[in-house]
Amino acid sequence: MIDNQPTADGIYQSLLVEQQTRVDLGAAAEAVRRYGSFVGSTIECHKVLGRAMDHARKHIAKVESTGASVASGLIIVADQMTGSKGRFTRHWHAPEGGVWGCLVHANTLLPRSRQFVSLAVGVACCETVRDFGVDTASLRWVNDVLVAGQKIAGFLVESHTSLLSGEQYNLIGFGVNVNNSRFPTALESLAVSLSDLLGHDVDLSKFTERFVAKLAWNMGLLYFEEEQFLEYNCFSGKNGTHLLLQRFLQLSDTVGQRVVYGFDVMTAPQYEAQVLSIDGDGGIVLRLDDGFVKKEYSGEVRYL
Repeated sequence: MIDNQPTADGIYQSLLVEQQTRVDLGAAAEAVRRYGSFVGSTIECHKVLGRAMDHARKHIAKVESTGASVASGLIIVADQMTGSKGRFTRHWHAPEGGVWGCLVHANTLLPRSRQFVSLAVGVACCETVRDFGVDTASLRWVNDVLVAGQKIAGFLVESHTSLLSGEQYNLIGFGVNVNNSRFPTALESLAVSLSDLLGHDVDLSKFTERFVAKLAWNMGLLYFEEEQFLEYNCFSGKNGTHLLLQRFLQLSDTVGQRVVYGFDVMTAPQYEAQVLSIDGDGGIVLRLDDGFVKKEYSGEVRYL
């Protein structure tokens, strides 16, 4: 990626294409584009990193130590990562060939809007994978991108408060299997890459540009819908649904699934349930075996 790295201009052009395809928003599409245009305005590329989120924290501390402000929208990417992690202590296999990195977002969203950040990155990636020819890509709540039950991408959103300024950030980590076709034995049946599915390699720069443009669009939707709610007390989608949630529901196959739920479902599953719906704030509505219905806004599920 260093030799053929994505550019802010390339992302901007992809964002314009994204805007033009959203004719359902009419003139509002331009407002969404403006709101999201900060994403990818600066791109920092590396050959190797340990973990992008750790690098982002050091970057924030370094910039603020000089009295300057951190540019929101910074994208940090690396050809490979040696210390990449998912939720908790799970190692994320991140060799050359994938898209690995982090978005630094200065969190100016209201708390309700921030709940949709995790959905935004999942929707962006699922749409990108579909754009590159895998129409069967789907979302498992909250933002895992799956194809035929195998994971092609995963994301992690961590909050970070600067010790110097008190500024709050969302560090949005992303890992997408694009051209990396070899996985550790433990992951062979669980993971898949885009190149495996298509039968050929994909231009990493073009994929990254499209993904970041999609992410910019969806982050723009968060600000646009926040504005709409503050002014009109409802969102812009059908029956007052948040537009991002509306798109998530179109891409997700989670509703109706029987699942196991847990905050850390891999090592500490808590209960099995049927997924009834996703509520208006992005929470999952579950019916337990005894008939009790509850909502969860964090944690994770695995299909049974």
